[in-house]
Amino acid sequence: MGQRLTFIHAADLHIGAPIRGLGDLPARWAERVRDAIPRAWDRVVGAAVRHQVDFVAVAGDLFDTSQPSYRDYLRFLEGLDRLEEAGIPSYLCTGNHDPSASWQRDASSLPPHATMLSADRPDFRLLERDGSPLCVIAGRGYPSKVWSDDADVAAGITRAAAIEALGPRAALAPFGVGVLHTGLDLDLVKAPAHPDALRGAGFDYWALGHIHQSWVDDEADPRLVFPGCIQGRDIREEGRRGVYLVTLEEGTPARLELIPTASVALQQVRVDVAGCPTIPALVERVMRELFVVNGRASCEEMIARITLTGASDLHEVLARPGVLDEVRASINGSYPEFYCDALVDETACPRSLEALRAEGLFPAALLATADVLAGEHAAQAAYLQDEFLRRGVALPSVPSGKLDKLALEARDLVLDLLTAEDR
Repeated sequence: MGQRLTFIHAADLHIGAPIRGLGDLPARWAERVRDAIPRAWDRVVGAAVRHQVDFVAVAGDLFDTSQPSYRDYLRFLEGLDRLEEAGIPSYLCTGNHDPSASWQRDASSLPPHATMLSADRPDFRLLERDGSPLCVIAGRGYPSKVWSDDADVAAGITRAAAIEALGPRAALAPFGVGVLHTGLDLDLVKAPAHPDALRGAGFDYWALGHIHQSWVDDEADPRLVFPGCIQGRDIREEGRRGVYLVTLEEGTPARLELIPTASVALQQVRVDVAGCPTIPALVERVMRELFVVNGRASCEEMIARITLTGASDLHEVLARPGVLDEVRASINGSYPEFYCDALVDETACPRSLEALRAEGLFPAALLATADVLAGEHAAQAAYLQDEFLRRGVALPSVPSGKLDKLALEARDLVLDLLTAEDR
C-alpha cells in the first residue's frame, strides 16, 4: 500500500475584520458577530486536532490588517500553540491584507513548528514522518500590500526547484503541496498566476488563498483549490464557509472534504409568500425556508436578510406603516438561533396583466409603454441621468442588470396607485 497524507487547507482567516453591513443588532447578537471570526479560527484548529492531520496550510490573509490588535494576534497564536501541542506543524504565507513587511517583528514569536514561508523568494520545506521524507511544501507570500504587475507570484515554485534547494532527500518525498495567495486567473489584479504553470510545476495539490468563495478545479490533477474565507464578513459572503480536509494517496487524485467553520452564517433569503392568507401563515412559511437555507449552510446560528416575494393578497397589508416591523419581530421571536436583520417587501398585488391590457384603459397604455422600454438599458440609463441632473443630484451607480428590476418595480408601483381604489 502506498503512502497517505492528510492536511487542512485554510485561507483568508481575516482575524480582526469587522462583519459589515448588518443592521442594528441586539447586544446578544452583536457579541456573537464580534467574536465570529476568532471562533471560526478555533474551529479550524479543532478540525485539525480532531482529524490528527499531518499539517495545516493557511494560504494568506491571516489577519485583516497589517497591524492586528494584541487581542487578535494572541488569539491566532493560541491556535498555533494548540496545533504545536498536538504535534501538528503549520505552514503559513502572507497575503495582501497582512504582507510580509508587517511580520518582520513577530515571525520569531511563532511556535517552533509553525513556518512562515518567505515572501522575497520561493521557499521550500521538507516534512518528514518517522525520519522519512513525506511531503515537499513550497510557496511564497506577499512582500507588501500590492504585488508587482510585472512579476509572477508562482515563478520558480516547482518540484525541481524544491529538490535543488532542499537536496536529494526531497526527491524521495512521495508528495508535494504548493501554497500561494493569488488571484489565479479569477482575479487578474491580485497576483495572478496561470493555471497551466501551476499544473506543470510537479506538485500534487495547490493550496490557494484570496478568492473568498470555495472553488475547486475538478478537471485537473493536481487540483487547484480555494477553500474560501472561514467566516463571512458581510451579507454578500453568504452560505457555507469552511476549510478543506485534503487526503493525498500515491497514484490517486486528491480527495477533499469541506469542513464548516463559520460560527454565524450570513444569508440573503428570498421567500415566495404567494398563497399565504394571513400574517401568521406568512411567518410560518418564512421560518420553514430559513431552516432549509440554514441546513445548507451547516451552521447553527444565522443572520438572514429576508425579501418577501410573490403575488400576495397581503401586499396591501404589508405596505401599511409598522406592519413589516411587526412581521420581523414575529420572525425574530420564533427561533433564538436565527435573526432577521432586515425584512424587505417585494411582493406584488395579485392582478392579471392580460386583463388590464384587454381593458384598453390607462393601465393598458402604461403596460404597452413598459413593454417597449423593457431591455432598452441605454435609453433607461439616459433617462435616469437626465432626471438626476435636472434635479442637481449625483447619479448613483446602477448596474445595468438592475435596470430591468427597477423598471418593473416602477411599473408595479404605478399600477398599485392606479388600482388602489378598486381594492
